[in-house]
Amino acid sequence: MSLQTDLHMKEPITPLAREAMLNIYHTANCIKKRADEFFRSYGLSDVQFNVMMLLGHQGGAEGGLSQAQISAMMLVNRANITALIDRMEKAGLVERTAAPTDRRYNIVKLTGYGRSLLARVEPLYIEEIKQAAVLEPAEQKQLIVMLEKIRRNVSERPLINNKPKTEISR
Repeated sequence: MSLQTDLHMKEPITPLAREAMLNIYHTANCIKKRADEFFRSYGLSDVQFNVMMLLGHQGGAEGGLSQAQISAMMLVNRANITALIDRMEKAGLVERTAAPTDRRYNIVKLTGYGRSLLARVEPLYIEEIKQAAVLEPAEQKQLIVMLEKIRRNVSERPLINNKPKTEISR
């Protein structure tokens, strides 16, 4: 279904670049809603599962990461990570321990329960992703390259006419 139809728009979306970017945004929202539905049945959010995946696959031999490392990998600010880790710790998914070399920060690790839940949910999640992707491997690689190109440009290019609100005439 076209974006115009999906969003019940009466007029075509112009220019084409706007339609392309809105497609990315709308698709991401659809994926987010589906992920929320999937993870809800396990008592998790997609963000909590993402932390669990990071700890399980990026935590090294000790299986832990600092909150700053998690924040950098998840692209959210550290204040959000603290509240997220607090909730996950309360749910018994993770534990915090003082870093052995610097007690000013904590290392976050999966608990036994967190590891077992990850082991149970991850294969189902991967199957869900494979079924949802519908693209052939070559198309997936093309999509990755295209999205990386857009993301790089968005990150590196200065905004056009980036004036504070007070300077924009009404």
